[in-house]
Amino acid sequence: MCNKDIREYAKNHSVKLWQIANKLHINDGNFSRKLRTELPEDKKAEIFKIIDELAAE
Repeated sequence: MCNKDIREYAKNHSVKLWQIANKLHINDGNFSRKLRTELPEDKKAEIFKIIDELAAE
């Protein structure tokens, strides 16, 4: 599975993928499609930061 690290990190922080999509200002379906292929490290870093922000709320 691609981007397993993002999926597990979000799950461990009780953050749903649709919440990440909202922060990225994209449709949750589009975000799920993006996760089908491995993302570049800079995009992953941005998503991890969003997960941390959402978990802190």
